[in-house]
Amino acid sequence: MTAVPERDPGLQPERTRLAWRRTTLTFTVAAVLAARQVAGGDLSAAGFVAVALSALVWLGFLRVAHRRVHALGARPRPQALSARTALTAVACTVALAGFAVAMVV
Repeated sequence: MTAVPERDPGLQPERTRLAWRRTTLTFTVAAVLAARQVAGGDLSAAGFVAVALSALVWLGFLRVAHRRVHALGARPRPQALSARTALTAVACTVALAGFAVAMVV
């Protein structure tokens, strides 16, 4: 039986890890801006609920990103992003955008 040579992934996992970190930072900035909206005091009850839900969505996205970053660093050949993880990340992003609209309106 021949041994399968270990794949040299180059810098792709590192670039992907950095992309996840940049996206997480951007998501964090959006969540902080939502919190700032609360501090301004010009928020309706629906807006306050939107800010609270934004915080929950932010935590959910952080969990997804954290798991993915660790999966990328765990092995020389990381597994492909699962459909469930991708769908969760997309849902969090769309939800945050929706809550931002609810805060402004």
